[in-house]
Amino acid sequence: DCLTKNNYNEARCQNAVKALYECCEAFYQRYGDDATSPSCPQPKLLRLKIQQQKEGK
Repeated sequence: DCLTKNNYNEARCQNAVKALYECCEAFYQRYGDDATSPSCPQPKLLRLKIQQQKEGK
């Protein structure tokens, strides 16, 4: 996958990271903030990351 090929550099995989965050956001909307997934950051961190993406950070 992109992260593995790029030595886990998120900056080089923005499309993949954005898609993951969108998927995780839908997961938490469906199952609630108490749900867990090994692929998704905790809900508060996820929301922060999404906000940072929107702000271009």
